[in-house]
Amino acid sequence: MKIVTYNVNGLRSRISQFGSLHKLLTSFDADIICFQETKLRRQELTADLAMADGYESYFSCTRTVDKGRTGYAGVATFCRVKSAFSSHEVALPIAAEEGFTGLLENSLNGKGEAHEGLEEFPKDDLLKVDNEGRCVVTDHGHFVLYNLYGPRAECDDAQRIQFKLTFYKILQKRWESLLLQGRRIIVVGDLNIAPTALDRCDAGPDFEKNEFRRWLRSILVECGGPFNDVFRTKHPDRKEAFTCWPQNTGAEEFNYGSRIDHVLCAGSCLHQEHDLQGHSFMNCHVMECDILTQYRRWKPGNTLRWKGGRSIKLEGSDHAPVLTRLLGIPDIAHHNTPTMSARYIPMIRGLQQTLVSVLMKRQVAEQSKSFEMSSSISDENTRIEMCNERMKRSFENCSTSGVSHDESCPSNLESEGLASDTDIRSKGFANDAVCKTLLMSGSEHSQSAPSNGTKKKARKSQWSQLSLRSFFQKSSNLRDGADSSNNDISISQEDIPLSDYHSNDTPVVDVQSSSSQQDELNSSASTQDQCELNSCSLEEEKTNGALLEWRRIQQVMQKSIPLCKGHSEPSVARVVKKQGPNFGRRFYVCARAEGPASNSEANCGYFKWADSKSRRK
Repeated sequence: MKIVTYNVNGLRSRISQFGSLHKLLTSFDADIICFQETKLRRQELTADLAMADGYESYFSCTRTVDKGRTGYAGVATFCRVKSAFSSHEVALPIAAEEGFTGLLENSLNGKGEAHEGLEEFPKDDLLKVDNEGRCVVTDHGHFVLYNLYGPRAECDDAQRIQFKLTFYKILQKRWESLLLQGRRIIVVGDLNIAPTALDRCDAGPDFEKNEFRRWLRSILVECGGPFNDVFRTKHPDRKEAFTCWPQNTGAEEFNYGSRIDHVLCAGSCLHQEHDLQGHSFMNCHVMECDILTQYRRWKPGNTLRWKGGRSIKLEGSDHAPVLTRLLGIPDIAHHNTPTMSARYIPMIRGLQQTLVSVLMKRQVAEQSKSFEMSSSISDENTRIEMCNERMKRSFENCSTSGVSHDESCPSNLESEGLASDTDIRSKGFANDAVCKTLLMSGSEHSQSAPSNGTKKKARKSQWSQLSLRSFFQKSSNLRDGADSSNNDISISQEDIPLSDYHSNDTPVVDVQSSSSQQDELNSSASTQDQCELNSCSLEEEKTNGALLEWRRIQQVMQKSIPLCKGHSEPSVARVVKKQGPNFGRRFYVCARAEGPASNSEANCGYFKWADSKSRRK
C-alpha cells in the first residue's frame, strides 16, 4: 500500500500542469494521496477539481474570513478504490472528518462536540484551529490517517506564533487520546517544521533551540515520544534530503532547502503477539520512505538563471512529494464511502429534487406556455381590429368627399400600400385582404428598420480601420467603377426600347461631364493617398524615435545597476514587501541563485540599498 503526501501550492496549478486531475493522481501510482495548500474555498469546488474516476476525495477548505486567509491553506485526501460502495479495501475510509477537534459538522463523533481529551481548551480556540482548513482525518480501520498542513509563523509575528503553538498543543492532546484507545496513527503533510540541523541547508548553532523544533523532537521515539520520523528512521544519515525550496531566491538550483514535509507513525503492529520485543507498526509494516525528486521544478540540465535561464518557465510546486510504502495491511469489512466524500457536496453532485418539485416545475411551464399563446392571440386580434378601424375611416373619408368608392378609394388604398385591383364593394373579402396586407406591410417595415441600422453599423465598422494597401486598392476600384458606370449608362439606354418613351427625343449621355467627374475622383483619390503616405511616415518616425529613446533609457539604467562583488555581474533590483520602516524601499542583490557559501557558483550575498528610496506613503 502506497501513501503520498504533496504540498501542491495550488491544486488548480497542478491540474493545469498535468492536464487533468486524473492524470495528476495516476502519476503517483499510490493508493492514498494527500495534498496540502490546495488554495480552494468551499464554493469553488467543482467536479474537475474534486472528482476523478477510480478515486474518492475528502476536502477541508478555509472557513475563516480573516484578512489574507481567504482562499488560503486547504487540504485534500484522495483514495484510489475499485468501488465506493460495499468495498473491503483499506484505502477507502470507513469514516472521515474535517478538522480534528470534533466541532465541525463532519466530525467522527457525529455530535458536533469536542473530542475526548480536548475539554480543557476554549471552544473559540478549537474552532479557530479548524477554520483554516488545515486537516482531514480518515479512519481506515487498521490506522487513522492525519493529512496536515501546519501553520507558518515568522519570528516577529507574535499572533501567528501563538496560533501555531495552540494548533500543535491541541493536536498532540488528540493523538494521545487515540493512542490510549489502542489506535494506530499515521501523520503526513507539510508541518512547516524542520526538526534537526540535518534537515536545513543553513542551520546555525541555535537552530535546534526553536520551540517548534523542540516540540516535534519531543514526540519522536528518540526523545521518548510515541512517533517515528519514518524518513529519518529509514535514512538516518542522508544529507541534503530536502522537500521545500524558496521560490524567490532560485535555491532549488543548488538544492538549498529544508525538509518540512514528513511522514510520522505511532502504534503497535497488526500481529496478535503485541508483547514481542521490537514489534511496532514502524518495524513491521513500513517498507520504505523516500522523496520523489522527479517532481521538482528544477530539472538537471536546465539553463542556469544567470546564464539565460530566467526565461525558462519552471512548472511545479516549490515542494517535492514524499512516498511511503506499507506492507501486511489486510482488508477490512465491507463498508461505504463516508458522507464527507466530495461526491456528496451540493456544488458537485447538484441539489436533489423531489417528485413534487418536478411536477410543480412542469405545471408552471405549461401555464407560462398557455399564457404566451393567449397573449399572442390577443395581439393578433388587436392588429385585426386596428386594420378594420383603418378601413372604416378610409371609406368614411371617401363618402364625405362626395366621390364614389370606385373612383377614389382604390387610389387611397394604393397610396397606403394596399392592392388597388381588389373589388372593395365585396366588403367581407376586401377587409380580410386589406388587413392581411397591412399586417404584412407592418411586419416588413419593422424588419427592414433594424436591417438598415445593421447595414449602417456594418458599413461603419467596414471603413473604421484601413491599411495603406487598402487605399491603393480603393483608388483603382474607383477608376474601374467610373468606367463601368459610363458603360452601364450607355448599355441601359440602348436596351430601353423607344416605344417606352412618350416623346420622340433621344436621350444623350454627357460624356464631357462624366469624364470631368472621373478626373475629379482620380485627383481626390491621389490626394488622399498622398496624405495617408505622409501620415504613415510621420507615425513611423515617431515609433522609431520612441524605440531609440527607450533603448537610451535602458542603457542608462544598465549603467546605473551596480555589479555584485563576488562575480562582477549586474545585480537585480528587489523591493521590500514586508511591513516595517523599509517597506517599499528598493535594493540590489546578486542575481545568482541562493546556495551554500562554499559553492562559488552560488549567490555571493551581495546587498546594496538603491539610491532612490521610494517609500510608500
